[in-house]
Amino acid sequence: MTSHANHPFHLVDQSPWPLTGAIGAMVTMMGMIKWFHQYNQELLMIGMIIMILTMIQWWRDIVREGTYQGLHTKMVTKGLRWGMILFIISEVFFFISFFWAFFHSSLSPTIDIGSLWPPMGIYPFNPLQIPLLNTAILLSSGVTVTWAHHGLLENNYNQALQGLFFTVMLGIYFTALQAYEYMEAPFTIADSVYGSTFFIATGFHGLHVIIGTTFLLTCLLRHLTLHFSSNHHFGFEAAAWYWHFVDVVWLFLYISIYWWGS
Repeated sequence: MTSHANHPFHLVDQSPWPLTGAIGAMVTMMGMIKWFHQYNQELLMIGMIIMILTMIQWWRDIVREGTYQGLHTKMVTKGLRWGMILFIISEVFFFISFFWAFFHSSLSPTIDIGSLWPPMGIYPFNPLQIPLLNTAILLSSGVTVTWAHHGLLENNYNQALQGLFFTVMLGIYFTALQAYEYMEAPFTIADSVYGSTFFIATGFHGLHVIIGTTFLLTCLLRHLTLHFSSNHHFGFEAAAWYWHFVDVVWLFLYISIYWWGS
């Protein structure tokens, strides 16, 4: 397409990635069914590889369009902002379902689990140990990502670089501590509704931390190659919004499941 349009919108070129993404999703779904029934993960791995390669190449194209081709005008960026806002709202409702399940089970524990919360035989984590450390780590990472943002706004390359680097390191540290906590857990996802709600809620949050860390690591690599300026860095802003959302969800998880729920 020509870049000399008489309108501020981005009419995207034809792309193979929606098709390969759909094929990857279908193969992944069939691979999961095969894994569940035949205990064979090969098709699942193929589907995930197709999806990962599709994501890498699709987002590479978007970066090229916004950074080098100048196709992300103010109007386009406004649309991207609203898209990210609506995506985060959908994620909020995703986590609300897990909190709903937790409070439904904990506020009125049934006779099946001894009318107790935590249920009989469940030994929950001490909220003043690893969970409190992880809370401090995520709150600190919220500070460092804001530091990076202010560095970008002030055209301070080194401040933005350092802030992003420390945020990524704190995200990796959080994930490592949560993995250690899971390995040392005295209960499993199969241990009554407590184990189910605990591991589903904290596990999906952990997955979001991994995604957010990857998002910020991508921003760090883009910053190293001078993709961002003080007035054109929505890719970083989207990552920062997502990271703050992950922070807030963790605070609710810590207060309700680790502290109150134990």
